[in-house]
Amino acid sequence: MQPPRTPPRPQHTARRQHRRHLWPRLFGTGLALWLATVAVTLATANPTLLPTVILLGSFLVPVTFVCWAYERTRTAPGSAIGPEPLFFGFIVGGVLGVLGASLLESYLLRQAAFVYLGVGLIEEAVKAGALMLTARGLASVSPRDGMVLGATVGFGFAAFESAGYALNALITENGLDLLALVQTEILRGLLAPVGHGLWTAILGGVLFAASSPGHWRITLRVLLAFLGVSLLHALWDSVHSIAAVLAFLFTGTYWQAQLLEQGRIPPFTPVQAALVPVLDFAGMALVSVVGVGWLAALLRGWNRSNGQRS
Repeated sequence: MQPPRTPPRPQHTARRQHRRHLWPRLFGTGLALWLATVAVTLATANPTLLPTVILLGSFLVPVTFVCWAYERTRTAPGSAIGPEPLFFGFIVGGVLGVLGASLLESYLLRQAAFVYLGVGLIEEAVKAGALMLTARGLASVSPRDGMVLGATVGFGFAAFESAGYALNALITENGLDLLALVQTEILRGLLAPVGHGLWTAILGGVLFAASSPGHWRITLRVLLAFLGVSLLHALWDSVHSIAAVLAFLFTGTYWQAQLLEQGRIPPFTPVQAALVPVLDFAGMALVSVVGVGWLAALLRGWNRSNGQRS
C-alpha cells in the first residue's frame, strides 16, 4: 500500500499564489513610489529628483502589463517565453525600436505627404524587426508567445518614447514645468495598454503563427496584419488633426472659412475648443476598440484551432 500523499504546505501554496499575482504588487508599489517622488519634488523643488519622476512614470504601466501578460502565459503548455527573452525584448527591442524609428523618420519623412501613415509604417516595421531579433534563440514559437513577446517589445518602445515626451513636456520657455510632466505621464500611462504594446502583440501573434523556430515566414496574412496595425497607428496619431477638421466642419463660421481659404489656420471658438477633446476621446476609443477586438478575435481563433487538434 502506498503511503498517503502529503498535502502541500500552506506556506508553499501561499508562495505560489504570491508569485502568480506579482503584477498588482508591482503596480501598487511603483505607483506609490512615483506619487511620493512627485510630492517630494514639489515640496523641495529639487531638480535631481526629476529623472526619477520621468523613469518611474514612463516605465510603470509598460512593465506592469508585461508582468501581467507573462504571468498569464508562463504556465501554458509549450510556452518558450522566459524572463531572459522578456528582458531583451523590453530593453534591447525597445531601445532599438526607438533609435531605428528616429533615424528612419528623420530621413524618410522630411517632405512626406502622408506623415502619419509613414510614421505608422516605419515604427511598426522597426518594432517587428526588433521582435524577430530578440526571438532568434527561442526553441519554439507559438501565436501566444508571439503576442507576449510582441507586446513586450511594444511596451519597451512605449516606455522609452514616453520618457522622451515627458522630458519635452518638462522643459518649457519659462523653465521647468513639473505639472506638465505629470500630466503627460498620466495621459500616456492611461493610453499605453491600447497603443504600441497592443499593435505589436497583434503583429507578433500573426508572425509567430506563420513561422517556425529560426525561420520567419512573411506570408500574405503577416503583410496584411502589418498594414492593419500600421493603419491603426496612423489613425491614432492623426486623431487630434481629424478632430480639429471635424470641429470646423460641424461648427465652422464664415470668418474661419475665409482664413482657411487664405491658407491660415483660424483659432478655435469656445464651442470648438470644448468639442475637440470630445472628438479626440471618441477617436482614440474607436481605434482602441478595433485593436482590442482584433486581438480577441485572433485569440479565439487560435484557441479554437488548438481545441480541434487536441
